[in-house]
Amino acid sequence: MRASPKRLPAVLLGTALVAGALGVGTIASATTDTGAGDPAVASAAHTGHTMAVSTQASGDDPDGDGYIPAVPQVTGVTPSTATPPSRYFHEFQANCSVTHTAPDDPIVYPGQPGKSHDHTFMGNTSTNASSTTASLDGGATTCKAPADASGYWMPSLYNGDQKILPVGPQTIYYKSGVTDYTSVRPFPKGLRFVVGNPMQTADEFRHHRGFVEGWECGDSYFNVDFPATCPSRPDVQLNIRFQAPSCWDGRYLDTPDHKSHMAYPVVKPGTNDNMCPADHPVALPMIEFKMAFPVNGDMSRVRLASGRGYSFHYDFFNAWEDRTLKALVDHCIVGGLQCDARGYDQTHPEAGAALNTDYRLP
Repeated sequence: MRASPKRLPAVLLGTALVAGALGVGTIASATTDTGAGDPAVASAAHTGHTMAVSTQASGDDPDGDGYIPAVPQVTGVTPSTATPPSRYFHEFQANCSVTHTAPDDPIVYPGQPGKSHDHTFMGNTSTNASSTTASLDGGATTCKAPADASGYWMPSLYNGDQKILPVGPQTIYYKSGVTDYTSVRPFPKGLRFVVGNPMQTADEFRHHRGFVEGWECGDSYFNVDFPATCPSRPDVQLNIRFQAPSCWDGRYLDTPDHKSHMAYPVVKPGTNDNMCPADHPVALPMIEFKMAFPVNGDMSRVRLASGRGYSFHYDFFNAWEDRTLKALVDHCIVGGLQCDARGYDQTHPEAGAALNTDYRLP
């Protein structure tokens, strides 16, 4: 039986919502992370740059209401306020290469090929507008770990009319976003969400909870838009790092705005510690994209398919094989290690690795 969802205000059902970064329990906004503004009006003039409330039936959402309940749902969880032994690192990497590009988005526009702006896909080689949990599960992947059949995608980057694709495995970190790294558990199969907002202003991008260093090249950091120039050297690429929310409501694998089932951690009162909010109590890995694009020199014609540099955003659709993901989370995040894609920390060789030399469970 489908669980009773948190229904959106009736005035917004079926209208286009901006792919804004949400605060807890809010709807995407064209202006701030708190959900202020009129998203229906703001999105109307930006075809291809918006995120619709899901009314399209799909393999994972047969009634098309946008709510995909987790089975089973996770209940009875209280956000951890514990402070475990200090470990500077608690992470592992998913190193995944580009597979293809397409104007598809199976999260925002399921079953509607060609409706999105162009995306650059990594990980699962089959990801397209019709992708579902079942179609991705166990599929071929360009990630080093064959068990990672997840889909990762972001707006394609261009220099003029030339599409610029990242070369080789890109770094996708799985980290702890909360102080109690021992409370982090694996993603549920089929969880999906969108990080960031193609409609955000430069100021909103700079103050987004996911902002790390912005766009950088050479010695230029914290740029909210593309730098005017980058050093013309073979070793210089355009880079960006951006972090995802890591606290889950435990109820839904997706919601109509593709965001409000997830939240960023909050600060524990009276401390500098991060913890999950009460309405999103389940601590999951914090994904961080660290992308490198082989472009430098004159950057005046560099753009994203979604617009200016500050329109950067990305999507994640979890299709890890459950046992492998749990092994990496337990060994590296809960274990307080700085792991590579094998789950090996070279500064702690005594801890061993979670996976064998073929990046599979031993």
